[in-house]
Amino acid sequence: MSSTSENKPTVVLVHGAFADASSWNGVIERLRHEGHPVVAPANPLRGLAHDADYLSDFLDRLDGPLVLVGHSYGGAVISQAATGDPNVKALVYIAAFAPETGESALELSGRFPGSTLGPNLDSVSTGTETDLYIKADAFHHQFAADVPRSVTDLMAATQRPVAASALEEKATTTAWKTVPSWSLIATEDFNIPPAAQRFMSERARAHTTEVSASHAVSVSQPAAVAHIIEQASRATAG
Repeated sequence: MSSTSENKPTVVLVHGAFADASSWNGVIERLRHEGHPVVAPANPLRGLAHDADYLSDFLDRLDGPLVLVGHSYGGAVISQAATGDPNVKALVYIAAFAPETGESALELSGRFPGSTLGPNLDSVSTGTETDLYIKADAFHHQFAADVPRSVTDLMAATQRPVAASALEEKATTTAWKTVPSWSLIATEDFNIPPAAQRFMSERARAHTTEVSASHAVSVSQPAAVAHIIEQASRATAG
């Protein structure tokens, strides 16, 4: 390692829909090299309140300061889970939703032009819920156009579905109003329009970086993602 983990906050990486925790692998490798304790829990993707409660319970078992990082829908989850947690020192949004109270991910994505996600979704009824997947033949272009197809074929096959109701559920708390935030905007994102990302980032007064990347920026450009997380960590140290 290039530096010690002593006094460095634990980085908690929260994936979004249509992905799993392995989407952070390149980021984890870089953060650990810099001496950060890192954990990447599974996001249930069942509902905003449910998922935020799950993450909050997970955070309770961690000691010391925390930097929460959310990708995509994971941004909405960290915004809600961090509320009232004094250990959370920074929020980092990676091509992510940062909803205001009363807003949903679906509403925010549809407020600005540019998303082509809707027509590229398949739905599966579980009897009580509808799960959403990205169609396998559309996954590369829709989700990760700057990632080699050999990789995106695996990502498509192993993608985690999100409950449709999770994307429609409105946020009830907003941690970015009180916790310092950072934002990485993926300018070639076809899931969350870059204009929506900029709107949310500006509203949260986040320290913002723009990267020419697809929605799967943590896979295609892990160094850029790790860098903004390191910025948040250094700024909130001590």
